[in-house]
Amino acid sequence: MNLSVGLITHNEEKKLPRTLNAVKGLADEIIIVDNGSTDRTVEIAKSFHAKVYTETWKGFGAQKNSVIDKCKGKWVLLIDADEEITPPLKNVIQKIVTAEIPRYEVYKIRFTTFCFGKKIKYGGWSNFFRIRLFLNGAGKYDDKHVHETFVTIKKVGTIKNTINHYTYTNLEEYFNKFNAYTSQLSCQYWEAGKNKSTLNIYFTTLFHFIKMYLLKLGFLDGYEGYLLSKISAMYVLIKYAKLKELKKLKNIS
Repeated sequence: MNLSVGLITHNEEKKLPRTLNAVKGLADEIIIVDNGSTDRTVEIAKSFHAKVYTETWKGFGAQKNSVIDKCKGKWVLLIDADEEITPPLKNVIQKIVTAEIPRYEVYKIRFTTFCFGKKIKYGGWSNFFRIRLFLNGAGKYDDKHVHETFVTIKKVGTIKNTINHYTYTNLEEYFNKFNAYTSQLSCQYWEAGKNKSTLNIYFTTLFHFIKMYLLKLGFLDGYEGYLLSKISAMYVLIKYAKLKELKKLKNIS
């Protein structure tokens, strides 16, 4: 078995068909760890002959490691349910996983982001790389609840063909995840003993907007570039505000 494709899911019925369609003919098996979806996610996954496991939420790092543990392929392609493997990338992956001697054991892949119905080119939202393809056993994720990192001692190769990342369809979807992620991050920061002064929070939030909108040319994406820069800066503010609330609560209790 050359390639296992792995995903974690929770209520992804709208985006999952595109993701699974894109790996048809590429995956020898599809492994999904689902966190109690209440929509048609599991039904859709099984229609693509995926093996679905239902598990309680353990945080992004641990949940993804659970997927890796279940993969039997020589290679693992670990993607998110809102990501699409493009045809050129599919061809490159096919060549890598069938090669007799791979050049690298771990590969990072370029991302292109689509948000609010528009391709986002600037602001740091596209043309970045993330590890998605690796030999089974070449590494695992850290145990962070949010913004997890793939940890490996292997040399990492680069694939310039892209994964299309369809992030947020609308503001309601954005703020639903915004609330969940900032809450999880505040807990993660509290556990790590992290803290920032009020002045530090102010300048960190301000610089985040300046960096995205001006330094990383987010203004070239028009209204969407401004909106994403503004609400991303708000994300920074709220995660630290929730951390301060959490610290007060812990001190009281």
